[in-house]
Amino acid sequence: MKKLQFVVIIASMFMLQACVHKIVTVPVKVAYKTTKGVVKGTVAVTKAIIPGDSSDKKDEDDKE
Repeated sequence: MKKLQFVVIIASMFMLQACVHKIVTVPVKVAYKTTKGVVKGTVAVTKAIIPGDSSDKKDEDDKE
């Protein structure tokens, strides 16, 4: 009987391990994607507001 209890406990641990992994990784992925989107949007707005970036001049000089 003790062997059966041990096997059940070990099996339960392995099944719960997958649940814990999802509980931890899903919020981290959502936060990463949200932050990445906000940063990209901020960069796009900044480039639209500030005309004539210095990197544009460097690119034109390289082409000549």
